[in-house]
Amino acid sequence: MSKLKHPLRVFLCYAHSDKAEVYKLYDRVAKEVGIETWFDAEKLLPGQDWEHEIRRGILESDVIVICLSRQFNKLGGYRHKELKIALEKASLLPDNEIFIIPVRLEKCALPGRLRRWQCVDLFEVEGYRKLLQALRECL
Repeated sequence: MSKLKHPLRVFLCYAHSDKAEVYKLYDRVAKEVGIETWFDAEKLLPGQDWEHEIRRGILESDVIVICLSRQFNKLGGYRHKELKIALEKASLLPDNEIFIIPVRLEKCALPGRLRRWQCVDLFEVEGYRKLLQALRECL
């Protein structure tokens, strides 16, 4: 039986230079598996207040997938504000609840603020299977 009273909602946080790689992840999670996935390239409409919609997307999501890369770790970019909002929400949740899933798109450092959560490497053979296993755990 599902813990949730609605379909699982996942938010994808990423560096815009990784958009092509994140699209592949979106296609697999949203289209192949059917998980409701918030991806700005698909969800934001012209004329919307994008900061408001992103914040709402994070706060309404059950899981935040942080797509890490060498580019993500560089300073600057709205992704760091997204991460801050996600961390604030995580601080209010029980410690044993999966909410933030760090996903490495390539070999890169894990930011200090994310080191408490087990990460998954999508560039490894079993990476995608492990990510889906974690998402199923949230159902």
